[in-house]
Amino acid sequence: MRISVCILPDRPFREAAATWRHAEELGFHAAYSYDHITWAGLPDSAWYGAMPTLAAAAGVTSRIRLGTLVTSPNYRHPVPLAHDVITLDAISEGRFVLGFGAGSPDADACVLGQGERGKGWSVQERGGRYRESVELLDRLLTGTPDGRKHTTYLGRYYEAVDARLEPGCVQRPRVPFALAANGPLGMRTVARHGASWVVTDQGDVPRQERTASWTWSVLARRMEQLDAACEREGRDPKTLGRTLLTGFSLLPTMESAQAFEDVAGRCAELGFTEIVVHYPRESGFFATGREVIEEIAPARG
Repeated sequence: MRISVCILPDRPFREAAATWRHAEELGFHAAYSYDHITWAGLPDSAWYGAMPTLAAAAGVTSRIRLGTLVTSPNYRHPVPLAHDVITLDAISEGRFVLGFGAGSPDADACVLGQGERGKGWSVQERGGRYRESVELLDRLLTGTPDGRKHTTYLGRYYEAVDARLEPGCVQRPRVPFALAANGPLGMRTVARHGASWVVTDQGDVPRQERTASWTWSVLARRMEQLDAACEREGRDPKTLGRTLLTGFSLLPTMESAQAFEDVAGRCAELGFTEIVVHYPRESGFFATGREVIEEIAPARG
């Protein structure tokens, strides 16, 4: 079981740099960050761009993997996104992971006037854009069989005309995709293109209706659905990583080191290969004791 952290981009980097270094010193597998213009959890907070933040994080670390958890089509076109990914992979010397999902119907879904009268895309269009984005990103970042990095693509939602993305990724054939999906079509996209699957522990019902037992039952069912998607795509389910982003349910993941061990053990039984916790904030969302993050760190375990 790999243990990773998610660091919110809510502080100037001159203050946050020590947090990214600390995550590496503690031995975590990866350090991720959200990619939003505004995050619903902190709508009035300072909020910095994920891509520049990760570029800066690459400059103050040398071993830990870095990535988004997750980027979405809400305001990212695949071509400029692929350009940023190639650049981040180069800056980090091959440590970048692209976490990608359909996005939520929050502020990012409307900030560019998306959908009819700026009300955001329908669920169907959101899913279609997600699947098409992943397909185009795969082509842009992988290139052609003869090694050329020029891509022309005409889809329903996105186009690319002789997109030249040289020299390509440091990691070959491209950076790994950590893809979030819950529905059957999205999971087939994960099985087709993903190095790992990402799911949160929040499920699909209001927070007040969630229980720990309910959360575990939903995650078990999602695992079965993912295995079925792999089988339909002709992929061995064991070759696909499974990442759980915690912090949204009633699971007591960060209440104590023992609570974390209990949750991580249950995750391992279900087949998860990576668990992500949020680096502690002083107040509000993900405010936990600093001692817990240090007690569960791989370098201290």
